[in-house]
Amino acid sequence: MTTGGDTGSPGPGAGGPHGARPAGRGEPDGPQASNRRSHRPEAPDGPAGRNGADAPDSPGPPGPGDRQGQPSDAGSPGPPAGPARTPRLPMLLDAVLNVGSEVELASTLQHVVDSAADLTEARYGALALAGPAHGRGRSRIAELFSVGLSEDERRRITRLPTGHTGLLGHPGSTLSLGVPVRVNNDVLGHLCLARKRHGPFTEEDLALLRVLASQAGIAIGNARLYGTARQRERWIEGAAAVTTALLSGESAADALNTLAKAARILAGAAAGVVLQPTDEGGMEIVAASALDDPGDIVGTSIAPGSPVLVQLLGGEPVYIDDSSTDPRMTTHVRSRFGPSMMLPLQSGGRLIGTLALPRKRGGRPYTPVDRMLATQFASQAALALVLADAQHNRERLAVFEDRDRIARDLHDLVVQRLFATEMMLESTRRRTGEGELADLLGHAVDELDSTIQEVRTTIFALQQPPADAPTGLRGKVLRETAGAAVLLGFQPSVHFTGAVDTLVRDELHTGLLAALRGALAAAHRRTGVTSIEVEVDATARLPGGLDGVRLVVSVSDDGEGDDDGSVVWEAEL
Repeated sequence: MTTGGDTGSPGPGAGGPHGARPAGRGEPDGPQASNRRSHRPEAPDGPAGRNGADAPDSPGPPGPGDRQGQPSDAGSPGPPAGPARTPRLPMLLDAVLNVGSEVELASTLQHVVDSAADLTEARYGALALAGPAHGRGRSRIAELFSVGLSEDERRRITRLPTGHTGLLGHPGSTLSLGVPVRVNNDVLGHLCLARKRHGPFTEEDLALLRVLASQAGIAIGNARLYGTARQRERWIEGAAAVTTALLSGESAADALNTLAKAARILAGAAAGVVLQPTDEGGMEIVAASALDDPGDIVGTSIAPGSPVLVQLLGGEPVYIDDSSTDPRMTTHVRSRFGPSMMLPLQSGGRLIGTLALPRKRGGRPYTPVDRMLATQFASQAALALVLADAQHNRERLAVFEDRDRIARDLHDLVVQRLFATEMMLESTRRRTGEGELADLLGHAVDELDSTIQEVRTTIFALQQPPADAPTGLRGKVLRETAGAAVLLGFQPSVHFTGAVDTLVRDELHTGLLAALRGALAAAHRRTGVTSIEVEVDATARLPGGLDGVRLVVSVSDDGEGDDDGSVVWEAEL
């Protein structure tokens, strides 16, 4: 389609680029005609046309223009008489009112096209909205609203019209008219007409088309404002929901997964990813939410020195048009993604991590509004993470204090009383001499000694951080037996002899724990097992007189008898 006037042309009622066109006797009445008469300059004789001087007043109706796509001026014979024309000003006002009463943008723009075709008696009409430009060519059409076009003709229109192309380019469409649709001085599309039923397009047609194009621009602008307001509302609600979830006491891993999922949904992204700095100076993906399986995403690292990493560690957001082709992206998952935002999660000048929101390859680019709202969301989420971490630390501190109090009570009261009772029984046994009573007292002393060992083990467990993996051998053994208790249905008894954490080297831990797991698994496969005793002796004397560590596991069942205890594993210290 050829545009019927320069995009910077004046509004309705304006003439060609060299001044207002003269009014002839065939000119329709109305505001446009009065405006043209009041500003008509003197024009020399000559053919009429928008590229030359206007012709003098002529008694005939407007004739066809002398160039493709140009509205007709006076000075040439008019077209054959057609049916009686309906006054167009009431029709225009009715069209404007109908456009303003529509709620949905799509129906509003379709009504603009229908009204333009009706008012100008055009056979074909189209309103094309621009999509993203590709290279240096014309912008592709994102949406097309038309009248009079077949589906095949609609499919052939893929790019916005320019000043040298008609609506479809087929014969009969040489007389076309088009004006840009603007929003805040930005050209978002074109409103075009072709093949007027009775003669060529006139200046009045161009003025009417400009009015309707301005209405389309207003409708698009209002829809944008409403869409932005709704989008902002969704991001605010999402940020509030994330903050509530983070402060509800979730673990750190669950909190990051909640953040990644909420951000992905709000941004319409293919994945939501949270990265955290590594000790080596890079960044690693620690949480991910994706439409597909995110398993291969978690654990992906950005190597130190990456250009993207430099910006992120500096607290700057990174916006990428196409992750699959951007040289700054170095991860193996980049090939599946397109437009992306990487937003720093920082609070109080401290970088907590990065929130990445990539869309699918070839997906819709992020708009400035998308970037602004996502950045604000990331800032609020970072603050929520800091508050959640502080709350978690306070809760952990309270747990530690409570566990320390229990451990002190056990040590200062229970263990001391048990030890005193054991000493009293031992003294009584010695005074009774030999016999059955002495044996019973000796057995009671042994039971008390075993109880004291278990209480001390419990005290040690209470002094360990509840969520941290143990680093000492004592804590590792207790973790293994606690895990086995879930399968066995009872807690194995554990005894330690000597300073196992100090005497047993770290490289010996793996072998001892593997042997312990094997022994516990074998006991689980036995039927009727009622108790298991695990002993780790760091003062054992190995064959040859060498100092060593020994693991002994004793298993008791319900009728088959007891094991005396078998040496499962031993090693030299």
